[in-house]
Formats: sequence, structure tokens, C-alpha cells
Amino acid sequence: MPDTPLTWEEYTAAWSKLHGGFDPAAASPLVRGWVLTAYTIGSFLGRKRIGPSAVTTAGLILCFCVPLAVSLGRWGLLAGAVLVLLAALADSLDGAVAVITGTASRLGFVYDSVADRLGEAAWLLAFWLAGVPGPLVVAAGAVSWLQEYARARAATAGMTEIGVVTVAERPTRVLVAIFGLLLGALSGWLAGLAMIVWIALAITGLVQLTLAVRQQLGDQ
Repeated sequence: MPDTPLTWEEYTAAWSKLHGGFDPAAASPLVRGWVLTAYTIGSFLGRKRIGPSAVTTAGLILCFCVPLAVSLGRWGLLAGAVLVLLAALADSLDGAVAVITGTASRLGFVYDSVADRLGEAAWLLAFWLAGVPGPLVVAAGAVSWLQEYARARAATAGMTEIGVVTVAERPTRVLVAIFGLLLGALSGWLAGLAMIVWIALAITGLVQLTLAVRQQLGDQ
């Protein structure tokens, strides 16, 4: 960890470089508050010598616990929603710890990306266990995976704006998963409705990303 802890201004500058130039200091109060929370907790974890990979692993374990919780029945759906929230917090903290401790690495980036995909697969498995038809679950996972794959390939092809924001970014999927599980505790068809919303947003996000990629790489 650096001898002198990063200030908020230094942290937001470093965070922006890792997120396609998006400046959290100029974002909405909700986004800025979320990033500030990650900075505060990440600073504490950094002082305790807890590395980013450990935080990523903790978040992945929480994700794997979601389908286990849902399999317990109605109250398990509520517990699953809480686990998704905690996993999402861990997902924000691993990057914060990496920036604050100066341990950000390409290997850590790959691990974090793979953990995100595995975690979302666990959430979708939970929806299937909650009674959502398999085709809906598979479609939701496939379209989201395709969006992230397209983003990664575009970055490999030279696209610099890899942080392009769509309506179906990971925070959106987190919210749909949380509210879908909460509503699923009331009625199974509401969990299915959440999957339909997930798919609709994912398709829209894929179109947005495709247009952004075409605009930047079309003439190259």
C-alpha cells in the first residue's frame, strides 16, 4: 500500500482512468455516493492488508450462495436478494482496494471479469430454481454475455471508450436481480417478469453498444 493514502481527488482520478474516463466526481449524487462509500471501505480494507483478489473471491462466494439460499424456499429468496446486494458491494470494493493499494493488475482485471460472469450465472441459476422457465433464464444470460463479449472484442480491436454506458450495465443487472428475487418471494410469476425485464434491457444495451462500436471503429 502507498505510504501516503490516496486522497478522494487522487482516487477519483485513478478510478476514472480505469472506467473509460467516466468522472465519478461529476456524476449524480447516487453514483458519487456509491463510489465514495467504496473509497471509504476500500481504504479501511487496504489498511488491514486485505488485497483486491481476496475481496473478489469473497464476492464470488456470496454469489454462489444465492442459489443455495433460494433452494430453501420463500424466505430463501429474500436471503438471496441480500446476498446479491452484498456481492455487488464486494464487486465495487475490489476495484477500490486495487486502486488505493496500488495493486491493480491485468491479471486482477481478468479475474474480476470472470468472477462477474460466474456470479451472474449463479444469480440466473437462482431464478431457475425459483421457478422461472429455463428458456427465459438462458436468454437473459446469453444476451448479457454477448454484450460483455462484444465490449471485450471491441477493446481488442482498438476501441478506447470501453466504459461506454448502456441501460444494461452490471449495476442494472444487480438491481433487476435484487428486486426480482424480492418480488419472487411474493409470487413466482413476478420473478419471471424480472427475467423479461432483464432480457429487454440487455437487448437494448447490446444495440447501444453496437452503435457505439460502429461509430468508433466503422472507419478504421
